[in-house]
Amino acid sequence: MTRAAEQTGGGGCCGSCVNYFTSAKFLLYLGHALSTWGDRMWHFAVSVFLVELYGNSLLLTAVYGLVVAGSVLLLGAIIGDWVDKNSRLKVAQTSLVVQNASVILCGIILMIVFLFKTQLLTLYSGWLLTMCYILVITIANIANLGSTATAITIQRDWIVVVAGEDRSKLADMNATVRRIDQLTNILAPMAVGQIMTFGSPVIGCGFISGWNLLSMCLEYLLLWKVYQKTPALAFKATSKIEESELKQLNVQKDSELKPTEGVQLIGEKDVPVFEPQQEKEISCSTQIAEPFITFRDGWVAYYNQPVFLAGMGLAFLYMTVLGFDCITTGYAYTQGLSGSVLSLLMGASAITGIMGTVAFTWLRRKCGLVRTGLISGIAQFACLVLCVISVFMPGSPLDLTVSPFADIRTRLLEGQPLPTSLPADMSEISFTTGMHNWLNKSSSVNSDLEMSSDSVPLISVSLLFAGVIAARVGLWSFDLTVTQLLQENVIESERGIINGVQNSMNYLLDLLHFIMVILAPNPEAFGLLVLISVSFVAMGHIMYFRFAQKTMGNQLFACCAPKSKAVSNDSPPCNTSTV
Repeated sequence: MTRAAEQTGGGGCCGSCVNYFTSAKFLLYLGHALSTWGDRMWHFAVSVFLVELYGNSLLLTAVYGLVVAGSVLLLGAIIGDWVDKNSRLKVAQTSLVVQNASVILCGIILMIVFLFKTQLLTLYSGWLLTMCYILVITIANIANLGSTATAITIQRDWIVVVAGEDRSKLADMNATVRRIDQLTNILAPMAVGQIMTFGSPVIGCGFISGWNLLSMCLEYLLLWKVYQKTPALAFKATSKIEESELKQLNVQKDSELKPTEGVQLIGEKDVPVFEPQQEKEISCSTQIAEPFITFRDGWVAYYNQPVFLAGMGLAFLYMTVLGFDCITTGYAYTQGLSGSVLSLLMGASAITGIMGTVAFTWLRRKCGLVRTGLISGIAQFACLVLCVISVFMPGSPLDLTVSPFADIRTRLLEGQPLPTSLPADMSEISFTTGMHNWLNKSSSVNSDLEMSSDSVPLISVSLLFAGVIAARVGLWSFDLTVTQLLQENVIESERGIINGVQNSMNYLLDLLHFIMVILAPNPEAFGLLVLISVSFVAMGHIMYFRFAQKTMGNQLFACCAPKSKAVSNDSPPCNTSTV
């Protein structure tokens, strides 16, 4: 009897594992992991390739970054509208093929250029090589647009459908997707960096092209499997109707509960009902104007969303230098931190980011979705106070009397050439750290950068990175909160265009933060950039607070305590997943 029970238990456990690994949820995770791994490898490598191509100059990299940001800013709404107007499987497969085929083609062109660069320079006075540069940037930009379409359709639409009416499942899936993002952000660049270091740019291009070819086939198969296992994906609203996905998610078994904040949200602004019209003959001028009309309508629809302020709050968090991008790592080099220390700090930031996803799921269960965003925002801002303090601590180079372009003026007056190339030992360091090592070594203001850590007090930079790393717990929890608010409160027929505009807003604020750095590029002004960044984060969370206040009213500050007789029936239970 006991043996039979053990066999049954073992079979049940094995069967549960098999069911999980063949479920639509797991297959979606696996496809996302393959997609983001390829994306992160390509985004890291393409910058290095462009630097290597143009004589170790940053020109092509800067042009590529500007083209990518401008394209998503202008085309985000149009891409989202295309996602809304076509079937889910067609959108996912098309964007997948466009993205991966573009990367493969780009990799092949880069291999040809690296192998025959000398010959290409002599043909047509170098114009053929210039055309290759333009072609590489154009195709790489198309790959990024394909990646944007994939992210919108999978992360903002498919996940909602696969989760069904279970909000807790939706929150867990969103958190898992973010954990995959955090891990691939660190591991994928490390992997391709090793291949490029011990191999060559040609081998790196070939590896990435081969990876994307295999990944495209596997992802295509996984998408088809998920589509088969989730029949609801075959049905998609094609017109603006009053009934929303939130209404489906809000089905509660307990009919005694009061209407929750989610109901208030979707009812805050009425969704217009459009009667189907007979198709009319479309003129040429109408076809030309259609993208502009779509762009306008997308931004108007975004503004009219009940979660508009929450989305704007998230976008404002992109206007910051307080992240592990090239700007912050470059500043760290000026303060004497080594590449190995920075790599450890990046690893710590990934860990705290994963902790943020765990905190999100726990807080959402205890306090509801809207309150989770509020708590996450307070936690993030409290940690960033350390960054503000670091600006005024010993070791901070803050000096607003130094002109941002003093070094450039000095070199021009003395007749010295401006730096145009990166160090020859580029293969031994990452693109980001190498670029800023070069920038700092070439600056007369920081000519003694090679100083030891003993000569520069590390109190300021230590507080800075402590604040940045700790703030990522609140940052990623807040990001997941806004993501789920958009998923639950945007009607199905507008998910694509609204999330497309949200991506455009994110890129716009990200672009503004780079412009801010261009206007104040010297380390002496970095403290001012920190203060501006914290101000924008504060404004973003103030917008979210206003959204939460409008949504929940007096219930916003209701205590999330365990149920007891003292708790009023008017207060929503803490374990209720309210939006």
